[in-house]
Amino acid sequence: MEFPDALAQKFAAIRPSLNERGLRRWAAAEARSLGHGGVRRLVTITGLARGTIERGIRELNAEKDQPPPLLPSSSSRRKGGGRKKLTVKCPELSTALNALVDPVTRGHPESALIYSSKSAAKLCSEMQAMGYQISERATASLLKEMGYSLQAMRKTMEGGIHEHRDAQFENIAKQVAAYQAAGQPAVSIDAKKKELVGSFANKGKEWQPKGSPVPANVYDFVDPALGKVTPYGIYDLQHNMGWVSVGIDHDTAEFAAQTSPRAHSTRTIPVAPRK
Repeated sequence: MEFPDALAQKFAAIRPSLNERGLRRWAAAEARSLGHGGVRRLVTITGLARGTIERGIRELNAEKDQPPPLLPSSSSRRKGGGRKKLTVKCPELSTALNALVDPVTRGHPESALIYSSKSAAKLCSEMQAMGYQISERATASLLKEMGYSLQAMRKTMEGGIHEHRDAQFENIAKQVAAYQAAGQPAVSIDAKKKELVGSFANKGKEWQPKGSPVPANVYDFVDPALGKVTPYGIYDLQHNMGWVSVGIDHDTAEFAAQTSPRAHSTRTIPVAPRK
């Protein structure tokens, strides 16, 4: 068996029983026994960081004359050991970052979820320009601790409300109820998202042979011959049935009126009834 393989097997066998301190001291002892280039070989075989092994070597060298202090069996480092959090070393860090984000903060003031339009990279650059030593990853972690999250925009602003808006819908509701009581149809018609016709890329994935994706046009330019399709969703409230009429004409009031199963210029696609 080659030496690297034997050392790798030894590491795999002893790794589960070693804590952080014992692992770096074992790696340091093995690296020191290998002589020149031992640290590099241990890094390659075990995957440990070079700094971890070098720290273990320094500990072993410092303990030649006196034994190391004993640690509790459940602990791998002395009390208070380990890297301190950035907010502990620099308490004003959170305040500075929050002040930087606050002018562009959006969201309801009483909501527990707030978000920022600035990216972690931009905020990190601005924090560094202010003299703070912080990385992009640390900035993102601190933002999460402060209750921020990165979100996309959402269409929720409807604009102004007409003074007779409620009266209009109340009138529609009365008309629908009257027609349904008389056994007459009442349908809801709505134009859906218009789509290009042709080999255009769409979001989503489907199963295909590996390395053989469905080809699509590079640019989403309208095909002059095929144009766009306008799907109209029609729902019969009384019979709880719906369908989709797909047409290639302009989206006008006349076209909307023609979106029915009898229209010859449209293609009707049945839709399952609503449950």
